[in-house]
Amino acid sequence: MPNVIARIVGSNSHIDYIGRVIDALDVESPPSPEDFGFAQFVRIGSAVGVIYDSKLVNPEYASFGPRLSPRPALGAFSPDYINEQGILIGILLLGTLDGDGHAKHGVPRHIIPPGSEITAIDNAVLAAFHAAADGSVQLHYYSQVIAHAGVFAAPLLQTIIEALCVDCSETDRQRLNVLKQSLMWQMTMGGMKL
Repeated sequence: MPNVIARIVGSNSHIDYIGRVIDALDVESPPSPEDFGFAQFVRIGSAVGVIYDSKLVNPEYASFGPRLSPRPALGAFSPDYINEQGILIGILLLGTLDGDGHAKHGVPRHIIPPGSEITAIDNAVLAAFHAAADGSVQLHYYSQVIAHAGVFAAPLLQTIIEALCVDCSETDRQRLNVLKQSLMWQMTMGGMKL
């Protein structure tokens, strides 16, 4: 059974989705922080994405008024009150993976409906998503990440490249290292203001 970590609650665009991490009120054993960390690959149906952002939701923070009951009692009187706090994750869709394990990098054609389950991807699925027809590592979504991940694009790609270097051939590792060096150079030169 897939490890559900969140559910879709909204989107910023066709490929930029927002998920709310499930918590103890949703399931008996909620996911750990490692399950929804930065650069974690996820699957939503046939779509494959990566977590690139997170936000904490805490409406109680701005509430400076007196409380009528202590926090434990609030859960008994209004169980949904506690559930207002939560973690939202930003997911950038990178492509699709069909039932036969064939990957296609790029913009998925279909829209992800609200409430869709977001599941963590294991290493085998991650390898299948990045495997080209000849068995080499592919990263055809590189420009998509640069265009849509904003300030997180460079660190996201760097983290992805480092993760892919762990279990790949020496030839692919060399190719990925060249890509990583190019990315670092672009970050350095792009950050300079003359």
